[in-house]
Amino acid sequence: MPAAITPSRESHPGGGADGPRVTTTAAQPAAPAPVSDLPEELVRGARTRWEHKIGERARRLFAASGFGVGLGVVAAALLVEGGPSFSPLRALLLVALYALVSRVEFEVGTGYAVPTQLVLVPMLFALPLGLVPVAVTAGILLGAAADRPLPFRHPAKLLPRVANAAHSLGPVVVLAAGHGLPLRWDAWPVYVAALAAQFAFDFVAAVVGSLGNGISPRTVAGFVWVAYAVDAALAPVALALAFETQHRAILAVLVLPLVTLLRYFSRERQQRIDQTLELSDAYRGTAFLLGDVVEADDAYTGTHSRHVVDLVLGVADELGLNAADRRDAEFTALLHDVGKIRVPSEIINKPGALTPEERKVIERHTVDGEEMLVRVGGLLGQVGHLVRSCHEHWDGNGYPDGLAGEDIPLIARIVCACDAFSAMTTDRPYRAARTHDEAVTELQRCSGTQFDPRVVGAIASFTAGA
Repeated sequence: MPAAITPSRESHPGGGADGPRVTTTAAQPAAPAPVSDLPEELVRGARTRWEHKIGERARRLFAASGFGVGLGVVAAALLVEGGPSFSPLRALLLVALYALVSRVEFEVGTGYAVPTQLVLVPMLFALPLGLVPVAVTAGILLGAAADRPLPFRHPAKLLPRVANAAHSLGPVVVLAAGHGLPLRWDAWPVYVAALAAQFAFDFVAAVVGSLGNGISPRTVAGFVWVAYAVDAALAPVALALAFETQHRAILAVLVLPLVTLLRYFSRERQQRIDQTLELSDAYRGTAFLLGDVVEADDAYTGTHSRHVVDLVLGVADELGLNAADRRDAEFTALLHDVGKIRVPSEIINKPGALTPEERKVIERHTVDGEEMLVRVGGLLGQVGHLVRSCHEHWDGNGYPDGLAGEDIPLIARIVCACDAFSAMTTDRPYRAARTHDEAVTELQRCSGTQFDPRVVGAIASFTAGA
């Protein structure tokens, strides 16, 4: 994330009812590199969510959070004293700047990060302290007025916008405790406390919004800490601007060149995210197509691969794999048997025991799979070596390379165990499927020999409630 991005305000990480505004820019002749650390599932979920009406539970949570923050904004205006005298022109200027900066959005997880910190901090020292949350709320609503369709036709879409002003209440509370502390550098401990309070109020609002969308607080915490770290780095710059604007508010426009630059970077990032998702869809479509080709010769292998995908993704989540590894795990699970395309169907579908020669042909499919995927290239080529290792055993008695223990890629170890579990719990022409408990018991019996013990534990945990 670029160094000048702050946590999302207008579409906080928990996501309001309106959610992210997806902007697709024109493709450039030379496409930028994909966003390698993109949390695809979060981004896709957020984008899909805003295409449907929000549920009743989400509606109630958004209403409650918006109403609560609204009460806090009103209470601050009525009860908090301190700060300079009110100037209508100064207030209008800062509200307009806040609205303008709020339109600079960097997609992060389930929401946006925006650099409104550049205007919030000067507000704290250029306006009466109690009116800062009011000005922030006005800036949020003014900025949202540029959305189409207009988001204010229904209270369920208005209240989450108000809830996004929660971050402004934290520093106001801290500075009010200091009786509107005058702006000076030696008061930095108070400013640090104000920043911490800002994060705390913002995170609570983010969690409430996330719960409304069915997103866990742990997921929110997994990406907002980066935004808060950047916010902390940006705060001294905003404080320096506050020194210049406390008596000459017009100098706040000095932020505009920086905002213009950030706007350029935000559009570039949006384009890269769009292209990354499109490319991922293309690779996923190719993987499914290859799976269909395999299924044409062996119906079991095709449906089995899709079952393995579900297991692998669940185990990947149990083990805490990052977004890139999770994506590689999905493709590896989809394609772990793709090399069987080169195996004669009479060997694949043979009802009896295989001869040693036939087993050598079968065991060749992992190497063939790697060679095929390397020819495809791109993301599929990158998982070729993982496909090659999906039949290696923890004790080194697998194939084709006899790898053992940690020398086997983790994703290959996951697919190996999930492949076996799926096979055991699926009916075959020569035997009936085992029960869940029987399959888990068998995995545990082979734990430490054929399978990675940690992966076996994750499978048992993931499938326990199935």
